[in-house]
Amino acid sequence: MSKLQNKVPDVQYPGQRNPNKGHCGPSHGPGYASPLDAMKGPRERLIYVQCILTGSESRQPDYLATVDVDPESPCYCKVIHRLQMPYLDDELHHSGWNACSSCFGDTSKERNRLVLPCLGSGRVYVVDTGTDQYAPSLCKIIEPREIIEKTNLSFLHTSHCLGSGEVMISGIGDAFGNGIGGLLLLDAETWEVKGTWDCPEDGPVQMYDFWYQPRHNVLITTEWGEPKFFIDGFKTEDLRKGRYGRYLNIWDWTTHRLLKSIDVGEDSAPLEIRFLHNPDSTHGFVGCTLESSIHHFFKTEDGCWTAEKVIQVPNKKVSGWTFPEMPGFIVDIIISMDDQYMYFSNWVHGDVRQYDISNPHCPKLVGQVFVGGSIAKGGPVTVLEDPELDSQPDPFVIQGKKVQGGPQMLQLSLDGRRLFVTNSLYTPWDKQFYPDMVKGGSVMLQLDVDTEHGGLCVNREFLVDFGQEPFGPARAHEMRYPSGDCTSDIFV
Repeated sequence: MSKLQNKVPDVQYPGQRNPNKGHCGPSHGPGYASPLDAMKGPRERLIYVQCILTGSESRQPDYLATVDVDPESPCYCKVIHRLQMPYLDDELHHSGWNACSSCFGDTSKERNRLVLPCLGSGRVYVVDTGTDQYAPSLCKIIEPREIIEKTNLSFLHTSHCLGSGEVMISGIGDAFGNGIGGLLLLDAETWEVKGTWDCPEDGPVQMYDFWYQPRHNVLITTEWGEPKFFIDGFKTEDLRKGRYGRYLNIWDWTTHRLLKSIDVGEDSAPLEIRFLHNPDSTHGFVGCTLESSIHHFFKTEDGCWTAEKVIQVPNKKVSGWTFPEMPGFIVDIIISMDDQYMYFSNWVHGDVRQYDISNPHCPKLVGQVFVGGSIAKGGPVTVLEDPELDSQPDPFVIQGKKVQGGPQMLQLSLDGRRLFVTNSLYTPWDKQFYPDMVKGGSVMLQLDVDTEHGGLCVNREFLVDFGQEPFGPARAHEMRYPSGDCTSDIFV
């Protein structure tokens, strides 16, 4: 075993070392034929969690943790393997697969490589999860020099596989931190950097997340802002200067040309974007972080794409905080495989919300739970005026541990019954808003979901404490199941 790997010794695990081989047979490729088929898939046993040590006192590399989430396992809620990256300060971010349900019709494909883009270094790691799903290993490093030389992109964020056998990764800016973003393409067999997907004739655009819907010949990208400004934390003096994003950019899937930019508000910072999973659907949602709003985008009867604000989380007037008004900071959204529910996290306020989106034009709040945040009773912040709550929530304590930080990344089980939550957003912003979390590490939680009537409650038996890690307190970020999930699989 490499010195970069750390594994729980002498633990026997039942079943296949690689369950994806069971999904890859003579009749189909990886993943599932449809979202509803995915809901019938096996329960998750493992979760791969990106653990961030960038900027920490330990001066250790980030790593990929394998967490046992099987209630029947003797290692339930434990990290059973750690794959350290070879470099410091990578800031691992949103991972993706070499193949997913978008390749379901290709029997030659197998989901066996996890792609890890780095927001800090601009590096890409490719991890072998196929040889041993319980102990992933590093199989390829794509250095930032090659990426910059071929694409002029850095600050890498989101990774998605394409049915073409390529992997697409969004780059938020260039090597100097300017907001000149784009979409780079990798060959998912050779891992050659092939160039950019978007056309240079369309000029520079800001970039963050993306999702595509081939049946409607569309890809939509979002915008965070210019990296050279947000890498130092959030500052109000950067507002109203074009430094934060405001557009949903609509691209022609076939020609790769920019068709239209939809303005969702100055400094709104539209981040995470999700189409409904039904590949025939023309509806989706995007979370606007700085505006603390959700916009519904859709295709009109005359074939035009448009967007409307459907949820607004009101600011709270406070004292004892950095600013006199406290936004919710919507930082992640996720949609159930049956397109019935949408969930999002308010990183600063500290709550996770569940909405019924049967009518996407009018989402209905059906579940809410506080699991940390900045407004708990007894803390430094006093809420002076709150349009939503009658009183400040109690501090969130689980298994004797007071949780620092607010809910950030979300991952939903395929059947929609379990929602996993982590805390870390991005190192400079973690340090600014939750310094105690940086010092003491974050957690992973599980919320139980009422899928019939709506509702969320904390599973008090589930806690993964990353404050007790061997490399020092770590901050947990994104989560992936070995056999696919609600944010990595796109159906075509």
